[in-house]
Amino acid sequence: MSPPVILLAAAYITNPAGQILLVRKRGSAYYMQAGGKLEAGETPLQALQRELEEELGLTAQETAQARYEAYFESPAANEPGHMVHAHVFTLSVERDIQAAAELEEARWVSPQEIRSLTLAPLLANHILPRLCAPASA
Repeated sequence: MSPPVILLAAAYITNPAGQILLVRKRGSAYYMQAGGKLEAGETPLQALQRELEEELGLTAQETAQARYEAYFESPAANEPGHMVHAHVFTLSVERDIQAAAELEEARWVSPQEIRSLTLAPLLANHILPRLCAPASA
């Protein structure tokens, strides 16, 4: 029997300093991308915009520049026995971010610092290798 699937949209958010925004939900040890589950009738971009407004206070104007990057499947970080199927977008933000809704923390980290944190499987196994890889010469 296949594990239950959680369909979500997530954002790999960077700033001009080259830092990556990570969030951590209340009661969780895992750092991950901001985003969340798609609701009935939503496109991945609509879900992302709604979630980023709820979790980080980003406006539709700020998230309108989000670019679709990839689709990944990974074990869920906070729901044992579940898989996440994630539509991942990239976005650059040039202001401070405050955690809201179910988030305990939102923090900017350098690519070097990120590996010292407890990362969600989606981030560690798929997003970082794809989006944070050293540039080819």
